[in-house]
Formats: sequence, C-alpha cells, structure tokens
Amino acid sequence: MARVRPGEAANPAPPTVQRIRVRFAKRGRLRFLSHRDVARSFERAVRRAGVPVAHSHGFSPHPRLSWIGAAPTGSASEAEYVEIGLTREVDPAALATALDAALPDGLDVLAAAVASGAALAERIDASRWRIELPGVEPAALREAVDALLAQESVVVERVTPSGRRQIDVRAALAQVEVAAEGVQDGAPSGVSPSTTPDRTEVCAILTAVVRQTTPAVRPDDVLGALDVVAGLRPPVPAKATRMAQGLLDHRGDLADPLGSDRVTTRA
Repeated sequence: MARVRPGEAANPAPPTVQRIRVRFAKRGRLRFLSHRDVARSFERAVRRAGVPVAHSHGFSPHPRLSWIGAAPTGSASEAEYVEIGLTREVDPAALATALDAALPDGLDVLAAAVASGAALAERIDASRWRIELPGVEPAALREAVDALLAQESVVVERVTPSGRRQIDVRAALAQVEVAAEGVQDGAPSGVSPSTTPDRTEVCAILTAVVRQTTPAVRPDDVLGALDVVAGLRPPVPAKATRMAQGLLDHRGDLADPLGSDRVTTRA
C-alpha cells in the first residue's frame, strides 16, 4: 500500500466543481420515513440516475449530499432541501428530472438551482407548517391559539437521545392563523370517513410560521403548548405538513432559498 504523503488526502477523489440545490417533497406514506431513510433513498437514486456526484476522501468515501432542516418523522413536507456536490457541471433541470425518476413515489423533486451566493443554511431561518386537526372546532382552536399568543413564554418538555430538553414554543412562533375545512370521504387529513355518507366532520387548520431554534420547535411541540395553555387535545392524531422554508421578512413571508435561478419540475 502506497504511503500517504503529508498534506495529501488518503484515497483522493475527483474535486467538486459544481453544487446543485434541490427542493423535494415528502408525501403520503413516505412521511413516516426517518431522515436517514430519506438520505439512503437519495444515495441510491443518484447512483441509478448516473449523477456525477462527488465523494469524500478516505477509505470509506460517501457521496457529498448536504442536508438542511429535515422534517421530523411522521410529518409530510413540500419544502425539503439537499445540496449535491458534482464532479462535472450539469444542467439543473436535467439533474432534477433524472433524480425524480429514480426516487420512489412520495419523494418528489420539485425544483433545482445551481448553488451560488450565501450558503443554504444562511437562506433558511423559519418554516411554515400546516397542521390539520380533525374533530377540532375552529372556535376552540382560535381560543387556544389566543391563549398561547397571550403568553410571553410557554415551555414544553421533549425527550431526546441526550436527555430531556425544555423548549420555549411561544418564543419560536412568528405567525399563527386558524381556518376550517370540512372532512368527508377521502378526507385530506387521512381520517376514516364517517358512518353517515352525507355527514361532514369538522377539521380545524392551524398554519404557523416557526423560527428556527435549537432544538427546533416541531408541530407536536406546538400542539403540546396548546394543551398546556388551554387543554386542547385533538381526538385523533393531527397531520402536519411543512409548506415552505426560507428567510423570514417583516411581513411574515418566507423568501425562496433557491432564488430566481431555480428550475421547476412537477408540482
């Protein structure tokens, strides 16, 4: 075995000459995938699609895929992001199409752009979540939200691998809205249809813009805070979907992390 000279990498790989940022969705049953499952799916997909992905140096090289703000297991998302390092320049639209075809249904590539300017992590400081609460009256949800927003601090406890963590949900909330949606057969929230065909069940919708914190405030943390301040507990599990990520402005809007250079694939 050849000796590694000082200053040289072991088993050097071709250099990274381009980076492509990809927005993708996690939908349907695939919302139950863990972040590691999603990462493995992408690693397989770049091989199947023939993407000239760059690899790390060393004796166990890994594809250069950089992740930011992965949605928690059980949550759907329309705004997940990964940055892919490449050994040669490619067209972002061609890469997005090939990668989307190689991924399983439910992991859907939505847009791509050449990485430029500020790092991806510097382009995201908040998320917009849509949380469906079947069986909850909108009026009851509004009352609970008002009680939450009236507090300066609402702390919930989460059990993590490193122990119990105290999380201030109120400090992370930038914007909260409440709406209503009827739920019938084929309910968008995944609720089993009622026994009466013409009966419509109520479903309150919570839309929340949440600032990034450490640890990140998750949809179940928001629901936990509503339970703390108002005793609100949905009769069936809620369904959370991340709708957007980006930089939060003074109007509560989130700037597109891919900027004006993005190319769109399918919806």
